[in-house]
Amino acid sequence: MLIGELSRRTGVNTHQLRYYEAQGLLEADRGVNGYREFGANAVLRVRQIRHLLGAGLSSDDIAYLLPCATGEAPELVGCPELLSAMRSRLERLDGEITRLGRSREALLDYIETAERTG
Repeated sequence: MLIGELSRRTGVNTHQLRYYEAQGLLEADRGVNGYREFGANAVLRVRQIRHLLGAGLSSDDIAYLLPCATGEAPELVGCPELLSAMRSRLERLDGEITRLGRSREALLDYIETAERTG
């Protein structure tokens, strides 16, 4: 199938599909006319990518995880690449949550001070 058909079937714009291909997440052959031609499994692969992106994983993380992915959701088998990438992402998220909590508390303090003096 051509990229436009893959876009229609997945709801993902062609620019993003080309990005996935450039990142090594999605494979396409080239026809004699130079157009990208995606296999039948491309729809499933794009849906897997979208679910993993929705979990906050980066394209680098997803590249490690895809060999461990089965099904649309996807279900991830506990291969070493998967566990390492997910633990690393979880650590980054925990750090971001901590930083956001501090920022939130500081902002609340500024608001309370402004309300008392305003």
